[in-house]
Amino acid sequence: MVQLKIVLDTRRQKSDGTYPITFRVTDVKKVLYIQFGTSVLADMWDIEQRTIRKNHPNALLLNTALSKKFYQIQKAIKDLVEDGNFSFDTLKQCINSSSEIKKAKPILPSFKTYADKLIADLYKSKKIGNAIVYKTATNRLIKYTNPNLKFIEINYQLLDEFKNHLLSSEVKINSISNYLRTIRAIYNKAIKAKIIDRSHYPFHDTTIKTEKTAKRAITKQDIHTIENLPLKVGSKEWHARNYFLLSFYLIGISFTDLAYLTSKNVVNGRVEFRRRKTHKLYSIKLFSQAYTILNVYSKTENKYLLPVLPNSIEEDTLESKKLIYQWIKTTNKFLKRVGGDMVTTYVARHTWATSAKRLGYSNELIAEAMGHEYGNKITNIYLDSFDKEVIDKMHLEVIRR
Repeated sequence: MVQLKIVLDTRRQKSDGTYPITFRVTDVKKVLYIQFGTSVLADMWDIEQRTIRKNHPNALLLNTALSKKFYQIQKAIKDLVEDGNFSFDTLKQCINSSSEIKKAKPILPSFKTYADKLIADLYKSKKIGNAIVYKTATNRLIKYTNPNLKFIEINYQLLDEFKNHLLSSEVKINSISNYLRTIRAIYNKAIKAKIIDRSHYPFHDTTIKTEKTAKRAITKQDIHTIENLPLKVGSKEWHARNYFLLSFYLIGISFTDLAYLTSKNVVNGRVEFRRRKTHKLYSIKLFSQAYTILNVYSKTENKYLLPVLPNSIEEDTLESKKLIYQWIKTTNKFLKRVGGDMVTTYVARHTWATSAKRLGYSNELIAEAMGHEYGNKITNIYLDSFDKEVIDKMHLEVIRR
């Protein structure tokens, strides 16, 4: 709690025997002294009343000015604390060279206003996935609280009640974790932007738990069974199977990255692309299984290798993101008809990794192939030394019939 007192600073006696009158601001164990600009003899100061004694020749005038400045500083402190922006630096910024208080209450954005700005910036940077994550978490919090929620109002109690509210609404643990981590990220950015002081940070005691998700891999035998199903060429089930198998035969490439592939990504018998999610560069050798599927679509005049996105679509926009999301839903719907409830587009990635692990390959090599980091920085430096041939050999063994 911030305290303000008027004191006679007896530590600093002037040459004429007087002592300066100061305003002492205490915040926890830190102290700030603000000069009043007047000094008096010790016997002219009333310690109990914290005023200049009446027998001083200018007592009335000085005490009036002293009282006025005290309440001005007090109001500045109150406003800054309420806005979550109090620090000695911000308080001093509210005092000009003539020691008069400036307008103490800065106009600070609400949580939603600031979050909306971050979301807009993410859209401009074409980080559509992150923008959607930020927007979803913000909407969840604002729906539970109110549109004018201030950063200073976000404390441990509110976060705990918000978490319990989501649990009672049967929101999954990992979704709750994602919301809280996103809100924390926004709060951290607000601290850096000087919108809220770090001393109000509410996440020190807030536990953000996650649950291990169920394994979503199928066996290689299941892959071959799906591959050999007699599906009608050109049917939705047929296309869905092609996309699923192509993901498996390209080391679990995501549906989004698959949809954006063009002929320019096929270089010297390899598929080379930068993953949308991590921006890491991939180079995956094309074996016959993947070639066979890609050749099915090679006669079309599409810009993209697969008939998912129209040629006119602007890449990495909200429109393209929504379209790909809809395609994933539709593909998963028809994959269930092909391989059962367990099979989705993402299962191809899990299955590739699990198959590699079952063949005895190291976590480091699997992580390198899939674009993940594994272990510490020293380990990651070691990962850079893996040759493409090593990963190609593992990949061939994983997909071998």
